Amino acid sequence: MPSDQLKLYESSASPNSRRARIFLAEKGISVMRVPVDLAAKEQFSEAYARINPRRVVPTLVLEDGTAIGEVPAIQRYLEAAYPATPLLGTSPKDEALVTMWDRRMELEGFAAVMETVRNNAAGLAGRAIAGTHDYAQIPALVTRGRQRIADFYDDLETRLAEAPFVAGNRFSVADITAIVTIDFATRALEMPIPASHAASARWYALVAARPSLAA
Repeated sequence: MPSDQLKLYESSASPNSRRARIFLAEKGISVMRVPVDLAAKEQFSEAYARINPRRVVPTLVLEDGTAIGEVPAIQRYLEAAYPATPLLGTSPKDEALVTMWDRRMELEGFAAVMETVRNNAAGLAGRAIAGTHDYAQIPALVTRGRQRIADFYDDLETRLAEAPFVAGNRFSVADITAIVTIDFATRALEMPIPASHAASARWYALVAARPSLAA
């Protein structure tokens, strides 16, 4: 589904950008992708600040120039504008459950990995929280963050032992958040799914095989 009027400002190094790209791929929406070089700190340029004053990626820019930042907001817009292949639920109850599980994946998993990485990486000294303000790294948060990630894996294993997908019987945005979280933890912290977590391994193999994961 071509959507040449939409522009996605994103980075291949950004897990949040990947969440948006997978969502677009699942829905079959083709947009103009505009790379933002995070290593060169392009997100802090005045040109990009005019697009997203928070200076983070991704940002979806509509045909009329409206800029939408934050992954859940981008996903909500795309779901409403392109309702085919729903990823946020198919009924009021289903939508609520998908939102609940996606929120848990984001708070308990994705945020834990992000906190651990940003408080640990030497290249992010003084930039422990993404955005426009500078914050010092707190080493104790790295230790706590690794425990949070371990707990996330245990809780996810419990959930996937009782349901084929994170939010129930169908693939949804909650699965996107979960698998990006796991890949992020594996790559940046060398914390993959524990070998003993059979249900999670089954789910991961199923989801990772989807063509959208290459986005």
